[in-house]
Amino acid sequence: MSVLIGHVVWVNGPVVRARGSEHVGLLEVVEVGDEHLVAEVIGLEGDVITLQVYEETSGLRPGAPVFGTGLPLSVELGPGLVQSIFDGIQRPLPVLEMRSGTFLAKGIEATALYRKSKWSFTPQIESGTDVRPGQLLGAVPETPAIDHRVLVPPGIVGRLTWVAPAGEYTIEEPIAHVENGSGTTVLTMLQRWPVRRPRPYHHRLPPTEMLVTGQRVLDTFFPLAKGGAAAIPGGFGAGKTVTQHQIAKWSDADVIVYVGCGERGNEMTDVLREFPHLTDPHTNRPLMERTILIANTSNMPVAAREASIYTGITLAEYYRDMGYDVALMADSTSRWAEALREISGRLEEMPAEEGYPAYLAARLAEFYERAGRVVTLNQETTGSVTIIGAVSPQGADFSEPVTQHTTRFIRCFWALDKALASARHFPAINWLDSYSEYVDEVVPWWQDRGHGEWHRLRAHALEILQRESRLQQVVKLVGPDALPDDQRLVLETARLLREGFLQQNALDEIDSFTTIEKQIRMLSIILRFHDRAAAIVAKGCPVVIVRRLPVVNTLLRMKTSVPNSQVDLIGEIERSLDEEMDELESDYS
Repeated sequence: MSVLIGHVVWVNGPVVRARGSEHVGLLEVVEVGDEHLVAEVIGLEGDVITLQVYEETSGLRPGAPVFGTGLPLSVELGPGLVQSIFDGIQRPLPVLEMRSGTFLAKGIEATALYRKSKWSFTPQIESGTDVRPGQLLGAVPETPAIDHRVLVPPGIVGRLTWVAPAGEYTIEEPIAHVENGSGTTVLTMLQRWPVRRPRPYHHRLPPTEMLVTGQRVLDTFFPLAKGGAAAIPGGFGAGKTVTQHQIAKWSDADVIVYVGCGERGNEMTDVLREFPHLTDPHTNRPLMERTILIANTSNMPVAAREASIYTGITLAEYYRDMGYDVALMADSTSRWAEALREISGRLEEMPAEEGYPAYLAARLAEFYERAGRVVTLNQETTGSVTIIGAVSPQGADFSEPVTQHTTRFIRCFWALDKALASARHFPAINWLDSYSEYVDEVVPWWQDRGHGEWHRLRAHALEILQRESRLQQVVKLVGPDALPDDQRLVLETARLLREGFLQQNALDEIDSFTTIEKQIRMLSIILRFHDRAAAIVAKGCPVVIVRRLPVVNTLLRMKTSVPNSQVDLIGEIERSLDEEMDELESDYS
């Protein structure tokens, strides 16, 4: 229950100062004005309280009351999160729309989780058992894709004296009693957790399992491990959002948390309209059955944009603790950093690079540090949170502070190239500027799946692409005809790699997603073409003759002509390749 703690004395946009009680805590949630606007305490100096308000402050004036809640900014955790659409402070947007219309009214309140819904709870433990944090109490079928595992909350240890029988319960009804030296604790399916405090785990594990995205340039060339962190920097129109959509749709993560942080309203509208109608390729059911959306667009209050990132990562950690692999899409961290900059400016803090606060790097580090693959508190299951953050540098300038600081805390860098996007090459990920530091760690993962040649094929392909980049400098000066045939073959193989492998059509039914086996087979046959052609060219065969072989066009088309379920067709292409090469080689023997 809120109590009066002071009165407003100063208003500057989302930053408000009040004078009152000295017993207010830092990061405590308060309510400002007669409309009870949600705010958070971000500074204390004597009896002066500095607040950041998560709603529109127009009309707020000095003298307005401030009410304390005694609680930190927290999220509600329990069944009902999946398939939901929240704003930056976890208010359910569909419910708010029903109450206030398209434009949200100031001070409107709604619980994140609906209290009257009944969930089918099945106990997985017996009374009389000694329990510890993270231990499984029971399961709830939250959606056909997600089995919600009700766990003992962190900090609760003791003997289970009662557990509810199988049946339907609301999230506020008791489902268990735990007794210890301090008394009896009543457990429900509803938990709360402060968003700025990472949820605990037992210990970290090395990121050795790859997150399969189905995007060839990512999986084969720049892989991301589960529990890792990646950044997708790129200018306007380079394809950041589409790339994240593809990963959200096709990746083998169990749960997707998509945070639209400060993006344009029409772009987020596309997400809200599209995701509920997408089909999960792994289950052939709606993708929303394993997705949580957090929408905080650029026309929403700037302070809530800053909070949305923490809301999203806390929800991701909650499902990680159940033993799920969670992928968090943050679109984009640049808009989040801009919110930090605006609030810092209104606080009259000393600016650092380009006006960003001096603690920008620390905040980015805190966020990306919450990624990881861990053994959960029960010491029996593992889970992971993988963070994929989009960065929107102005003018595609990767030297600006947000991109530079981000590269310090991530190990996978997918650099989007506006020139590739303009040439309609998607995903527009530049293979020369991108990198992944997870390559060596996921080698055993590839070997376990029978693809021990992956590392060698990847290195060979990247070498060809790098040689092409150097040769293009010469081609610009003297033209390709001036190059010797062996170098012209490098250009031809690079073209096959670019157009036949790296380029991928998100709208094509076959090409939108590529299995790991098909990726390896495609790359292997393109490089086989290069090796055989190089041997023939060395015997005096002109490259122009090699280029005219029918198999060249077949290699370019196999990404759309060979379904994932019929990878053996690539074997037929390989036989055709060998037949044509054998015939050509016999002419120059």
